[in-house]
Amino acid sequence: MNSPKKVLITGAGTGIGRALSVEAAKKGFDLILVGRTLGTLDETLSMCSTSPVRSVVADVTKAEGRALIADAVEGSLDILINNAGVLSVGHLADMSDADLQRMTNTNLVAPMALTRDLLPALRSSKGRIVNVGSVFGDIAYPFFAGYSATKFGLRGFSDAMRRELSGVGIGVTYIAPRATHTAAERTFASLIEPMDMTLDTADVVAVQAWDAILKGKRESFPKGKERFFVKVQRLFPSLVDKSLGAQARDLKTLAALRPSPQS
Repeated sequence: MNSPKKVLITGAGTGIGRALSVEAAKKGFDLILVGRTLGTLDETLSMCSTSPVRSVVADVTKAEGRALIADAVEGSLDILINNAGVLSVGHLADMSDADLQRMTNTNLVAPMALTRDLLPALRSSKGRIVNVGSVFGDIAYPFFAGYSATKFGLRGFSDAMRRELSGVGIGVTYIAPRATHTAAERTFASLIEPMDMTLDTADVVAVQAWDAILKGKRESFPKGKERFFVKVQRLFPSLVDKSLGAQARDLKTLAALRPSPQS
């Protein structure tokens, strides 16, 4: 009998990462779950009891955290899922250096660095790199400028690594969910209605992601209008400029961005 696939998931304590972990456990994979907070990781572990599973408390933006992760892999890895991410929303003029640095480090630099560090283990198993991006990595949304920039970068990284590793048997899949019902939803909740956003549950995202991963797909986008808009964005970006520009100027959108008055 073949050994179960060894799968490492970052940001596994909550949201999409937790849903990806639970779905992977149903498939019987050997799981290594990574997150910064022991309590949330333990909650995810308790939901994955049908599968071999262990956790690593580590910050993927830190070299020492990535070293702990590499040690846990023990020389071979079938699937690396770079899922950890953070979000700040609002006018770029209101973004602090810390906001921009946090998104860049977590959403882009950390996946690149962790992929680099785990390449020997992935080569050993002829494994697969999975980068969880966003529809915002194709359709750059106003008031999500920093976040969109990091996801555009992650999509470019995915394409580059797919080509760079094409001769060594390592595959690359880019997953681009739309807005999702997670704790991060609080960050942009006031924009959902004025910007006509459709949200998926994390469970739906996880099922679609695993379908794409196991089929070895190049990329995966949600079903619905966003998939169509991605195609329009790539072929006729000026049409998307007009549509999203109008939304950005709409008084309801601008009102939603104003801070709530302090009581």
